[in-house]
Amino acid sequence: MANERQYEDIMVERDGPLFTVTINRPARFNSFRGQTVDELIHAFRYAWAEPHVRVVILTGAGDKAFCAGGDVKQRAETGDYGPTELGMFQIDAFHRLIRDIPKPVVAAVNGAAIGGGHVIHVLCDMSIASSTARFGQAGPRVGSFDAGFGSTYLARVVGEKRAREIWFLCREYTAEQAERWGLVNYVFSPETLMDETKSIGREIARLSPTALKFLKRGFNSDTEHQAGSAWLAMAGLDLFVHSDEAQEGVRSFAEKRAPDFTNYPAPV
Repeated sequence: MANERQYEDIMVERDGPLFTVTINRPARFNSFRGQTVDELIHAFRYAWAEPHVRVVILTGAGDKAFCAGGDVKQRAETGDYGPTELGMFQIDAFHRLIRDIPKPVVAAVNGAAIGGGHVIHVLCDMSIASSTARFGQAGPRVGSFDAGFGSTYLARVVGEKRAREIWFLCREYTAEQAERWGLVNYVFSPETLMDETKSIGREIARLSPTALKFLKRGFNSDTEHQAGSAWLAMAGLDLFVHSDEAQEGVRSFAEKRAPDFTNYPAPV
């Protein structure tokens, strides 16, 4: 069982039919390293197998960040996202798991959802945001990208023009803007976010679990072809992150300066 495993990077809590998973790295704005992803996968698989769990809630510790994406400081220190159980960085497998688990996954976005953290909340079935939450992408600024679900599915959620803006400008957006664009379902005060999210979770949990499973499968079927793009994008990213161009993004982040990509010609 998940609560028998000693987690370091996440916390889990059972509350009746609700299973809350909290990324617990507030000192790094709840950014994920390889170990974090391993633990998230373990917790979600437990929630899948546990018949009394009806809804999974995903959030971040503290009030500053839901998740700031991949741990760029870790990349700067070791050149990768750190050691993992299988020697693999499995963020793509976690993306699949959010979609494949036959139970609704609700993101409680308590702060910044940036970069890979933004991708994670977008993939959740619903997103409930604190009024202080911020949303945006940072990949092209730090030598990374998600040309799979993180862009193609995002375009289904907010439309092509907005999705391209989010990726091409790397700005941050307010919870009010996110709700207006359809990026989140509801916005609540920071003090009431978790209570309201759990209330919504319990409302979902009263419904037929089999009907919800088939509905989730039906919704996913419309965008399942995007999985091929996700695999291709991840393969490309694995190659790109070792390039000097990508490393400039990592170096600039570590040195707290703006990246300088002027010496890297645009592809033709």
